[in-house]
Amino acid sequence: MYPADSEVAASHSGRQLRYRLKLALRDPTTLIGVLMAALFLYLIVVPILSILSDAATVQFGDERRVKGEMGSFTLYYLHRAFASPVAHDLFWRPLMNTLKVGFGAILVSVTVGGILAWLIARTDLLGRRWFATALIVPYMLPAWTFALAWTTLFKNRTIGGQPGWLESMGFSPPDWLAYGQVPITIILALHYTPFVILLFGSALKRFDSQLEDSARILGASGRTVAWQVILPLMRPALMSAIVLIFAKCLGEFGVPYVLGLPVKFDVLATSLYRSIGSRQTGVAGVLAGAIMLIGMIAILVDAYLAREARRFVTVGSKGSMNRVSQLRGWRLPATGFAGAIFMVSVCLPLLTLALSTVMRQPGNFAWSNFTLDFWIGQDLPTVAMRTGILFSPDLWQAAWNTIWIVGTASVCSGVLGILTGYVVVRTTFRPLAIFLRQVTFMPYLVPGIAFAAAYLSLFAVARGPVPALYGTSIILILALMADQMPYASRAGISAMMQLGKDPEEAAQVMGAGWFRRMIWVVIPIQKGSLVTGVLLPFISGIKGLSLFVILAVPATDVLTTFSLRLVDYNYTQAANAVVLIIAGLAYGGTLLAQKLTRTNLAEGLGN
Repeated sequence: MYPADSEVAASHSGRQLRYRLKLALRDPTTLIGVLMAALFLYLIVVPILSILSDAATVQFGDERRVKGEMGSFTLYYLHRAFASPVAHDLFWRPLMNTLKVGFGAILVSVTVGGILAWLIARTDLLGRRWFATALIVPYMLPAWTFALAWTTLFKNRTIGGQPGWLESMGFSPPDWLAYGQVPITIILALHYTPFVILLFGSALKRFDSQLEDSARILGASGRTVAWQVILPLMRPALMSAIVLIFAKCLGEFGVPYVLGLPVKFDVLATSLYRSIGSRQTGVAGVLAGAIMLIGMIAILVDAYLAREARRFVTVGSKGSMNRVSQLRGWRLPATGFAGAIFMVSVCLPLLTLALSTVMRQPGNFAWSNFTLDFWIGQDLPTVAMRTGILFSPDLWQAAWNTIWIVGTASVCSGVLGILTGYVVVRTTFRPLAIFLRQVTFMPYLVPGIAFAAAYLSLFAVARGPVPALYGTSIILILALMADQMPYASRAGISAMMQLGKDPEEAAQVMGAGWFRRMIWVVIPIQKGSLVTGVLLPFISGIKGLSLFVILAVPATDVLTTFSLRLVDYNYTQAANAVVLIIAGLAYGGTLLAQKLTRTNLAEGLGN
């Protein structure tokens, strides 16, 4: 092709692209998509770039130490976090602690969850339909619920305040059992075991039993069948559960804060929190960037494994896939094992918290020691909590803040999710659709504690026409909206892909404009997806802590930060009472969401 021909072809291609763009811009869908893209760019991308910028520019107050002007480029914070004399305490030791806790939780949860998944999906376990739902309850509750239950039982004299139950009974638990790596690992493992039950159990249920039968006919032993037939086919689901558990452990703040703080057992999330609290903004930027990078790698690995899973497909009849193994003499012991896990991961923690709120002295089970004063009492002898928690104005203020802040953010997320789905599916300008898909998924790659630090970096001071938002409810609403967009947008995209153009085109023929079509056609048809896009972020926001612990102040306390403040003040009974309220709201909200959307987290495992 001659150069002139190339120029003509390029010119023609350019005109074609401009014509398509001009045509697309005439459609309100594309115009709205452009506005949403700008909004998400500011709410998601800009905060992340802001916190990363803090890691490479001189911060206020550090000019003399860094020997540079504020805002100028510097490698000081990278050196301080990775190679200075304090780097071990700032980054390397918290990183090692994070890895030890993460891999320990993975080992325990995969072992326990794998056994339970097999019992529920592939055996005649007694009550397996009930266990299919009961054993995923721990994930419906806040993880630090179990941390508070643990410290109520095992707390020792390492920190002040009321003694733990075991110490009151004459046994003082050692520090390694009361605090630090061991309890954090156990609690996170029990909290994330439902991941393994759901992912591994679903894969086991789809597994064709005829493959197993064929291997046995050829003389393979049970161990050979397990290691050379079943496990290789289950590997993608198992690896996906492992990666997701690690990514969740990476950003977990509440459990390490409650159980690690007394013995200075820092993980990356608590080290980041300490850096923000001590106004080391540059170091906080480095730590947040490191957490983001590790989280992104973990999630991208999971995405790769999900694609690889398509290679592991078994084909068989429906009857063969549903066939279960007979436990025979092992049926009662297996049921006892499943029941014991449910007792340890659900009943014991909740019962401990409930009893602790009605005891004057911890661990004293005399009838005279029980009281409702911590719930409804008046003129209590404590310094700050003079009334029971239900009569505390601070509780009701935190509850109101939770409802209206989380509720507003959830409604906005649900509406934006539906609009995102509409634009992605309907727009003729595909680059816009691709951008909206990717940018709304980005918060999923960033652990909550790092995302909160990014918002603090962006909105702590006034920038142009946007005033400083730190200390206001607006920053909490914006952060929660952005953090929940991966779920809301996916729900919206999935819903709109199932909605054909015929209802809209019929309304358009009748003269209905875009706005009227959305209000009277699209939203009524997709109201179920809208409810999902609102209710699920609301449940997540009620029990969330990582976002709020950095961005909330006493005036904007929500229930989670209010309970954590009570923990700091050693008001054990009041803190546990608030946590029970949060757990009840989260669990009840999850059941309501499943009922309204006619879904079940354990669907398929207990049939």
